[in-house]
Amino acid sequence: MLIKPFSTTGIGSLPYTNPEEACRIILSTFDIPFWPQLPKLSFREWMIPQYSEGMPYVKIDLKKETICVDRSKSDELERFYESYRDDSRIAISEDYAKGLHTFLRTAKHRFQFLKGHITGPLTFTLGLKDTDGRLVYFDEELREVALMLLKAKIRWQVDVLKQLADNIIIFIDEPILSALGSSAYLGVNPDEAMRLIRETADTVKEAGGISGIHCCGNADWPSVLTSGVNILNFDAYGYFDALSMYNSDVLEFLEKGGYLAWGIVPTTDAIRNETFDSIKKRLSSGIEKMSKQIPSDLILSRIILTPSCGTGSRSTEETSRIFQFLVRLKEEFA
Repeated sequence: MLIKPFSTTGIGSLPYTNPEEACRIILSTFDIPFWPQLPKLSFREWMIPQYSEGMPYVKIDLKKETICVDRSKSDELERFYESYRDDSRIAISEDYAKGLHTFLRTAKHRFQFLKGHITGPLTFTLGLKDTDGRLVYFDEELREVALMLLKAKIRWQVDVLKQLADNIIIFIDEPILSALGSSAYLGVNPDEAMRLIRETADTVKEAGGISGIHCCGNADWPSVLTSGVNILNFDAYGYFDALSMYNSDVLEFLEKGGYLAWGIVPTTDAIRNETFDSIKKRLSSGIEKMSKQIPSDLILSRIILTPSCGTGSRSTEETSRIFQFLVRLKEEFA
């Protein structure tokens, strides 16, 4: 695996409601195209619902925009165990991912790299509750079922994207990592959390893909860096200093062939006050600071550029600006 330095890609969500438009923009902008998640198009395209298809007991109310686990249907778990390896039952259907299926129809030539994504097992199980308000994570059986479901969707996704590209990157989206250790998640065992991530990353590799992890906040970086992922995508705009505390771990990660995907262009309200020059200066400063502890040639040979997070919550105008900044950074630094 050799990704060209300063290659650009995105995180997943876009603010568009027209799948064709979203795909056109992605295909004309990024070095490593990705299929768009379109949360403004449907509640089914939100982070948790999008990958819930096939999960036992899940109930979605599109009008109220709610999702929960209802165990009243007693035979669903048995049927899941019997059929979860059946692609037709585990596939991400067009009802849940119009961006993905439009992308598969729209992309006309073969790519060297394409990127897909999966909501990570921690974010999925700590974001989904049962009818009593209990998080799925704390139900040991359902936690394992959710992991099985996500693994199956990874295998399916890698398989369908391989029709269009030689190399498939799958980002495990784990925004919840930044909240672990807080009072709301005191019951989450760190070793179990890393097991879930490690098994997910291993599944990507076993399917023939390249595993990445995206966290748009702080995290236990030493554990994440040793979780088996090939790419670490971090919020370099807001949390560079937090990662730079672990330069020895980062060095080891890069020396073993890992890549840092710098989420250097903000997808928060901060984008309104930034210019291209200010973002360029921030990236240059970050590389310079990291180079004091890690050889600069290693940093520069294993760098990917992304927004800090998805742009699904931004306006289309702000999204265009974010993407333009990335393209210009690539032109300036590569």
